[in-house]
Amino acid sequence: MPSTPVPEMVLPTGHPSVTDLMPALVTGHGPGVEILGADVVDAAAVVVLVLDGLGAELLEARAGIVPTLAGLRRARVRTVAPSTTAAGLTSITTGTAPGEHGVVGYRMLVQGEHLQSLRWRTDESGDVRRSLPAESIQPIQPFLGTAPTVVTKAEFETTGFTEAHLRGGVFRGYRSRGALVHRVVEALAAGDRLVYAYDSGLDTVAHEYGLGDASDHELRALDDLVRRLLEALPSGVALAVTADHGLVDCGDLGAVDLDEDVVAGARTRSGEGRFVWLHARPGRAAEIHDAATSAHGDIAWVASVEQVLDERWFGPVVGPEARARLGDVAVVAHAPLGFTDPADPGASRLVGRHGSLTADEMFVPVLTAVV
Repeated sequence: MPSTPVPEMVLPTGHPSVTDLMPALVTGHGPGVEILGADVVDAAAVVVLVLDGLGAELLEARAGIVPTLAGLRRARVRTVAPSTTAAGLTSITTGTAPGEHGVVGYRMLVQGEHLQSLRWRTDESGDVRRSLPAESIQPIQPFLGTAPTVVTKAEFETTGFTEAHLRGGVFRGYRSRGALVHRVVEALAAGDRLVYAYDSGLDTVAHEYGLGDASDHELRALDDLVRRLLEALPSGVALAVTADHGLVDCGDLGAVDLDEDVVAGARTRSGEGRFVWLHARPGRAAEIHDAATSAHGDIAWVASVEQVLDERWFGPVVGPEARARLGDVAVVAHAPLGFTDPADPGASRLVGRHGSLTADEMFVPVLTAVV
């Protein structure tokens, strides 16, 4: 495998952060006010549009094909670790980091079972919406206990993850981007001051095709969506566009297996391809750390859970439930690749990926305008 330069690790510590946005919009105070702008926070109403996968680095590189997005007032913030949808969206809506809200990744070890957080299913028991209710996994009230309108895909309405990160919101589902605009305008006409909207298109396309022509077409479509939304918003309403994470194209290196000596010391694993948690057999955490460093130190950062906690990767507060979901050793890819997981074979086919601590994945934009 060709060696790649080791990039700078971007830790999700301090401000500005995606966790700053919702508290500022709901309370009118906090570091998010400076990020969003006082005119946005004080607007008659605010629409928050989350575009899954729209990293700040990608936006800057593709600014020439997205004139509407590029023309908005722009700030740059950090997302959370891991830089993945479940953790990122929950952090945006709750205003807290994963160590506090407890959604610590894509596949989490919860009560001895592997919970796939986006589908709220476990490898062992299938659908666990009843046996593992969302509020027991993620106890923080989204939107600081308010009830904004939530405009997202109609098929998400009854999912466990929707309950985990959007509960309390008034659900208005859509099946097309035109309907997304309609639903937002409908909510504003009803007098809502805060509307939260979500589009997953870029993330979906990039997973399958990478960051090439297909994702560029999707970016143009998103730019058109934002243009149409701005045209439809009433005067005095603000728009804030952000994202849960960025993306890395892994088309050249793809997916690689963890070394046998690394796996041998683990009783199981969790996380995702670019942020793997190894849960050690008793007394074997140091052995796993050394083996992973030796085998994969040229393509990944290897950290003990003690280092992760000391450096606050999961935020300044890590509750006991969240702590129990972390493994003993993290193997976090910095090269453009993912690690395979026999329990999640479909993930090996992904081209565009995220989850790690590179700048491409960790920096996301906050784009704002007041109509």
